Amino acid sequence: MQIHNMFSKSLKATHVKANTDNLAPLLIEEDRKLNSQKNIQHKIAIKAQHLTLQYGKKKILNDVSLEVHLGEVTALLGPNGTGKSSLLKLLCGEVPLTQQNNLNASLQYFGKPAVSWDKQQLARHLGMLPQSSTLSFPFLVEEVVELGGLPLNASKAELNLIAREKMKQVGILPMAKQLYPQLSGGEKQRVHLARVLTQLHYAQSNRIFMLDEPTSALDLSHQHNTLQLVKDMAKTGTAVVVVLHDLNLAAQYADRILLLDQGDIMSDGNAWNTLTASNIEQVYGQKVLLSEHPQHGFPVIMPA
Repeated sequence: MQIHNMFSKSLKATHVKANTDNLAPLLIEEDRKLNSQKNIQHKIAIKAQHLTLQYGKKKILNDVSLEVHLGEVTALLGPNGTGKSSLLKLLCGEVPLTQQNNLNASLQYFGKPAVSWDKQQLARHLGMLPQSSTLSFPFLVEEVVELGGLPLNASKAELNLIAREKMKQVGILPMAKQLYPQLSGGEKQRVHLARVLTQLHYAQSNRIFMLDEPTSALDLSHQHNTLQLVKDMAKTGTAVVVVLHDLNLAAQYADRILLLDQGDIMSDGNAWNTLTASNIEQVYGQKVLLSEHPQHGFPVIMPA
């Protein structure tokens, strides 16, 4: 009996060791991915300093400085006219720094001054999805999406494969042969989302994706699908900057929230630290109640 017990213990120990040996490579790979993600999240994608913007006598942004990191979704929130879209346009270069009154203003992408980037090279690393796009020519949907491939120097066959992949990703592949002008506003928004994803296809690292109110014309399911898509991109190392109006969507999907008020950043942090009842009342002039989502733990905001 004693020999049998010793033999059983030996078998169990051998079995445990075999399982541990099999598990070790998986644990090492998992640890490598976690460490890689930590390193990504500490890398600065955008560094902007002293951004000031003024149209006539109206000051839009007042000496704003910030850093945006890879691997994070950063949401810009604030009431209408507070400078969210203007800040995004400055960060992506649509509004040049030369239009500012502050000579100390600077903008860098991945440690390199924005003005030093070759435009075609930068277009492969930085994509911007605007609020709306004016396009009235009778292009097919797939042709609009393929416009995102202009900076890629891809063959026509390769570009077609990339575009179809992105159309499938955003759920518009069945519309590929439809005329773009005949689509609804929400469908057009998703077409341009696929276009920008096509543009960024080759940038597997050092990738910045900016979106200006991407959910404004979308129904409930497509709002969440779009924000989950960019959340997943952030998890693989993309720096995402998104302008939103819906506080609850920002609370659910953003890793970091910048709350703007009259051209200034009044709060910067995660959803619980930024979207407090006092902050929301101060910025929006609305009393609110906050509760915790029963499954996912993010704050849920309701009018008081």
